[in-house]
Amino acid sequence: MLNWKEVLRLGKEGNLTPDKRVEKTPQEWKALLSEEEFRVTRQAGTERAFSSQMCTQFEAGVYGCVCCGTLLFDASEKFDSGTGWPSFSQPIQDNAIAYNADHSHGMTRVETVCNTCDAHLGHVFPDGPAPSGLRYCMNAVALKKVR
Repeated sequence: MLNWKEVLRLGKEGNLTPDKRVEKTPQEWKALLSEEEFRVTRQAGTERAFSSQMCTQFEAGVYGCVCCGTLLFDASEKFDSGTGWPSFSQPIQDNAIAYNADHSHGMTRVETVCNTCDAHLGHVFPDGPAPSGLRYCMNAVALKKVR
């Protein structure tokens, strides 16, 4: 189980190797994604808080990357953080997510990206529920329920 110390270590020393890689040009991504999906996932945008019904949906399932389909989160790790974005306490696999230091907007955060295709997903914070203490604060538009 990942914890905050491990997330920081991965972000600083290097991420785990993904099971596979998917690489496309910006033009190829634009042809596959909606304008909002492209803005968020390929340009590190953020969707408006409380703009998705995904925040209040807690049925069983698995969520994947909207860009490449890589499985990222199991709904059993989803919780209501009250932040306005879907939140999870653990990824489906330790190597599903990559971590990057994000110094934008006058603060330091840990950005989360799909480790397969580098799609921006959101950020991870150390204020989640036990036992991991992690809150993966995701852009709903970056995820798709795959089953």
